[in-house]
Amino acid sequence: MNTTDDDALDLAALAAPNMSPVLGRYMDRSWSHGVGHRLYDTAGNGYLDFANGIAVTSLGHTHPRVTAAIHAQVDKLIGPVHAIGFAESTVTLANMLAASVPDPLDAVLFLNSGSETIDGAIKLARRVTGRPGIIAFRGAFHGRTIGATSVTTSSINYRTGYEPLLPSVYFAPYPAAFEHGGDEEAATRSSMASLRSLLASIIAPSQVAAILIEPVQGEGGYYPAPVEFMRELRALCDEHGMLLIADEVQSGFGRTGEMWAFEHAGIVPDVVVTAKAIANGLPLSAIITSHELQERWGRGAHGTTYGGNPVACAAGVAVLQTIADEDLVANARLRGAELSGGLRELMADHPGIGDVRGPGLMIGVEFVSDRSTRQPDGALAEAVAARASEAGLLLLTCGVHHQVIRWIPPLDVTVPEIEEALSIFERALKG
Repeated sequence: MNTTDDDALDLAALAAPNMSPVLGRYMDRSWSHGVGHRLYDTAGNGYLDFANGIAVTSLGHTHPRVTAAIHAQVDKLIGPVHAIGFAESTVTLANMLAASVPDPLDAVLFLNSGSETIDGAIKLARRVTGRPGIIAFRGAFHGRTIGATSVTTSSINYRTGYEPLLPSVYFAPYPAAFEHGGDEEAATRSSMASLRSLLASIIAPSQVAAILIEPVQGEGGYYPAPVEFMRELRALCDEHGMLLIADEVQSGFGRTGEMWAFEHAGIVPDVVVTAKAIANGLPLSAIITSHELQERWGRGAHGTTYGGNPVACAAGVAVLQTIADEDLVANARLRGAELSGGLRELMADHPGIGDVRGPGLMIGVEFVSDRSTRQPDGALAEAVAARASEAGLLLLTCGVHHQVIRWIPPLDVTVPEIEEALSIFERALKG
């Protein structure tokens, strides 16, 4: 870390008179630039960035291949041309995305944000099935638009004051193994029983359009859904003609050591929504389904002005090419195993850590006041994250009580960077 410069530009102070206070921030630092896997503040201090804009800059900052693709596209075409035809980068990215998912998923609709994809997926499900009901899971975060807010329960603040939200939305308990003493079988059994009870007593399966799930719950606490639960969920949807929607906004693009988190269970959803890492920082998202399903949705049933922007799509092409050429899905799997192993070693010496979980480079460290009761300790998690930040490592918290520190390093993170991060984290744990 460099010595702080008292004359450094204070962007927070400059922002105060005119920028809205509505947007919540994990910290109020003034950022100057990013290079590789580090962010630099206006005083010149460098920070190892394991936050990545909440899993967005998955290839780090100013990645040369992505940056070159953006510059080349800017010189050719910037504005969206969806309404009057096609742009090459948009078509290329659609083809590449379709190739990255299993059959029968082969049709891509580009939008701008994760929230938009959730709204679009809900509209699709209701229109093609003719049913009103949507089932989501407690603790989920799916976005901030009205539709996405209606299926989000990771924070009461996201819902307060916005009722009535969408009707016919129902919630089932998420199968978080940690809440069952780490027993995935018990978590699966309990959550499936609650789900079947909901379908037997509150809304009939014939009235449910879709079940929406994060294969690894994000802001709710970085809880991976057990493989068997995902398989039973797929079977339940097949049994009753309900669509299965996988929210891969945070867990997709190799983050979990597979290209898509649902692949760990060997199942195929009917709808996959993705955003965040898709363009390494530029606004872009997508809904991926079978062609047949989007044909049933119907021409003009949904739309966008900016979705599929040629510059964002050019960045997206470079992202997918880099992931493939550098075998970054495998890197996420290998580096994730090393990081999880190191965190579990620290857990052995720190009783405030109650759990280390998650596949690949989507790892949650849960802080507790008592391991036996699993009582969440959000104050400790936030204090450790703050100390890590002061020491040069950017980490974010999540969970209903902010009790989980989430680790989302870049997909191309190196062994020395993992070791550096673990060393800083160890110091932060000691206070």
